[in-house]
Amino acid sequence: MKRSKRFEVLEARPVHEDGFVQEWPEVGLVAVDGPNDPKPGIKIENGVVVEMDGIKRSDFDMIDQFIADHAINLEMAEKVAAMDSKELAKMIVDINVPREEIIPLTTAMTPAKICEVVGHMNVVEMMMALQKMRCRKTPSNQCHVTSVRDNPVQIAADAAEAAIRGFDEMETTVGIVRYAPFNALALLVGAQTGRGGVLTQCALEEATELQLGMKGLTSYAETISVYGTENVFVDGDDTPWSKAFLASAYASRGLKMRFTSGTGAEVQMGYAEGKSMLYLEAKCVYVTKGAGVQGLQNGSISCIGVPGAVPGGIRAVLAENLITTMLDLEVASGNDQTFSHSPFRRTARTMMQFLPGTDFIFSGYSAVPNYDNMFAGSNFDAEDYDDYLALQRDLVVDGGLRPVTEEEVIAVRNKAARALQAVFRELGLPPITDEEVEAATYAHGSEDMPERNVVEDLKAAQELFTGPITGLDVVKALAKNNFTDVAVNVLEMLKQRISGDYLHTSAIIDSNFVVKSAVNDPNDYAGPGTGYRLTGKRWEEIKNIPFAIRPEEIGQ
Repeated sequence: MKRSKRFEVLEARPVHEDGFVQEWPEVGLVAVDGPNDPKPGIKIENGVVVEMDGIKRSDFDMIDQFIADHAINLEMAEKVAAMDSKELAKMIVDINVPREEIIPLTTAMTPAKICEVVGHMNVVEMMMALQKMRCRKTPSNQCHVTSVRDNPVQIAADAAEAAIRGFDEMETTVGIVRYAPFNALALLVGAQTGRGGVLTQCALEEATELQLGMKGLTSYAETISVYGTENVFVDGDDTPWSKAFLASAYASRGLKMRFTSGTGAEVQMGYAEGKSMLYLEAKCVYVTKGAGVQGLQNGSISCIGVPGAVPGGIRAVLAENLITTMLDLEVASGNDQTFSHSPFRRTARTMMQFLPGTDFIFSGYSAVPNYDNMFAGSNFDAEDYDDYLALQRDLVVDGGLRPVTEEEVIAVRNKAARALQAVFRELGLPPITDEEVEAATYAHGSEDMPERNVVEDLKAAQELFTGPITGLDVVKALAKNNFTDVAVNVLEMLKQRISGDYLHTSAIIDSNFVVKSAVNDPNDYAGPGTGYRLTGKRWEEIKNIPFAIRPEEIGQ
């Protein structure tokens, strides 16, 4: 057949490298309103849920039982079940109905009811609702700091740069599992060199994560996965109760943590039970609520390609973020994994969290080039910084980042690398050479770094993990080598474990070590002129990107 040249050009566009599929409800390839999704409803007898969403208690699986017993405000549940879902949706979007009036209603909904309610909203209405329903007034951002070579010097320098660029949380992971203690240590030192108060984590197997936290090398965790079907939970050797127990272990040690889930996970793992992605994700959010955890990382974490392939899938991702806030939980709203070859689709997917603002717009903006991102690459990476700054400036939106100069970045990267060099020397770890410090100061990514002796590193990292060294030893090493300010910052992060203030919902810590959370910085959005507004020094900062021409430079 003779081809249309216009169609030949279109087929060569990047979007055609993406995967798209038609709906297939029987295996869960449907974003919302699946034909097998249950209808909302609840029956309560003597304070016990005997039927939920058309399922009798005798037929509950373990997730249904956990949700019914621990995750729903039963005092209002029957009343809310009888309310018209479209009217509830209007109340949630309505700027004249304050958040504090909405939360008692949304926390009394069943999973099917909450899906029915958000199903009445289009994406603009969901964004309006998200602007009102997020827990903390001030939006924020989280980044990934990883290295394909697990290079600790590079990680420290990248973390320091990310800190001055404005990220309030940082997450690393490993290519080789035994490198984890070095990565966690490097992230801690680098972040606190950039600015005090940045929260850091190392994403690993859950018991290992907890042990790193107890040693004082990390300050929070979020890769504690929950799922919407029993088979997937069992596949991971877990139950809602075991996850709740793990959450209590973190809280008892003064460590912040949130769960992780994401639309499409059950389809990807082959046990969707013929239900829609959003309905199963809603059950994950309810498990999180029932476990008493302060928040959830969702937004199709690690499986964005699945909802991204079906009709309305990206809308469903926004809906899962909104549902999390409707249950009064902190939300780190995804955008952490690239899903499309199309720059238009990637940007559009992010704008739905960027514009209304969430607790953490990205649960992993890649602060490194994506070739170094060990979380499979983020939707935005270090090469997109200036585009992101321009978007903030164009739209007068606080996306959590700040402009920096090249001189600032070079200086802080060098300081972080030298600080880690001193820590390694004092703790008897394999030496960091001056050549490595120099390379990390100016590096774009791991390709610019000298190779380290991996065998020696892994041996020392294992000894660090199993030995007596803690965060206090890091403080002493920094102080002994005249990195007093960094030592003070690391010590302050350790002291946060004792106060426990950052265990409140949606907590971040500013550079003065003042905790901002849903308790002391509650979202009070109620329409124009209310809520978080980009004004004053912060707006001046966002306006003044270094690559904008200044009036005094014209004609020179």
